[in-house]
Amino acid sequence: MSSHQLLVRQVVRSAHKARAHDKARAYRPFNVRAISSSVTRSAAAAPKLKSTPTSPSPSIEPAPQREQSWLTTKVKSSPLLFSIFLSVARVLGYGSPQQFANRRALFLYNTLCATRADEASTFWREECALPPTFQSWFAITNLHVWLLTVRLRALPAPHGIQHVQGLIDHFFQDVDERLRAVLQPGVLPPRSSSPNTSSTAEDGSHYPHSSFYTIPSPLADKSSFPSAKAYQEAVKLQKRSRAPEKLITRQMKIFKEQWAGMGMSLDLGLVRGDAEMAAAVWRNLLGARGASGIGLGQEGNGSSYRRAVNLVGGLVEDVKKVDVEKEELKDDNSGVHDFPPSENDRYIGYPELMVTLVSYIRRESLRLERLDDSAIMGPRRVGREGEGVQNLKWGDIEHAA
Repeated sequence: MSSHQLLVRQVVRSAHKARAHDKARAYRPFNVRAISSSVTRSAAAAPKLKSTPTSPSPSIEPAPQREQSWLTTKVKSSPLLFSIFLSVARVLGYGSPQQFANRRALFLYNTLCATRADEASTFWREECALPPTFQSWFAITNLHVWLLTVRLRALPAPHGIQHVQGLIDHFFQDVDERLRAVLQPGVLPPRSSSPNTSSTAEDGSHYPHSSFYTIPSPLADKSSFPSAKAYQEAVKLQKRSRAPEKLITRQMKIFKEQWAGMGMSLDLGLVRGDAEMAAAVWRNLLGARGASGIGLGQEGNGSSYRRAVNLVGGLVEDVKKVDVEKEELKDDNSGVHDFPPSENDRYIGYPELMVTLVSYIRRESLRLERLDDSAIMGPRRVGREGEGVQNLKWGDIEHAA
């Protein structure tokens, strides 16, 4: 067998291995064609819907690039071998419309959605009074996933459904990884802080790091412990602190309901008008602050303010057994609750905040609508899936009104 034939065989074998690896990593938590209806976060402010089953962040030096293998170098240096590799890849599905859509959706999600909480963190934390928690990150990201979904749905068939499916897949895979990093420290390696949005990072994740919320610190290096026994004790303590898998599954179901609830509420606002849109944002993003009235007490002693209680989801099995008034007065440590009496003046700026958020949503929806489909889908060429994504980035939100 000649050396040329041997290289061709190795190229084919590598392509088969890569295909098998992708299948092993495949993660499709929720099918966009099977959206489960839900209510929004505030049960008092939104009706219960029936389920309808259907089929600027700190600049950081980028991480060093990985050294290419000898086979990759050889294939790229030979036009013939590279052509053979692409032909084999297409046969295995790498050039299929769904694959192009998935890879394009990865760039869209990483650039436009996953980093939005960090890019405008001052606005979210100060103007919207959202605490720096993972729940806040999810709500902000969910809003921008919906904004992007609205435009992707307008793509010609079958590109629309393929891009939306890819976007939702990446969103929930990212949420799953982030949730495990928060509730099960040490299970996954910590994400690199480099702004990687184009390929798999050194830690194995496809998604960028966020400094909007805090995750448990990773276990220190073994050499930093005074003894091997002390290190083993630290490892045992970390394992005991991890949340059970049942809790992860239940929380993912709650996030699915929040995703569906926000999406349907904003879709309704898109059709009915700005008042409906503002109400959807108030319920889903701002925790429905003030839904039960504004407290007029003099001291914020914990019983003078209320929080929104979600009566659906993994935590509530029988709504009739829930004392809503009692639950509303409990501090769930989420940071999203009615302002205490000492901060009642913050409600005065809520109308302006609603105008800002609704104007931002309308402006960005219209901007994406005016873009040509080719700008959204990209060149659809292998290795060029990220082209033009930076040109789609959101505008300033603080001065949207």
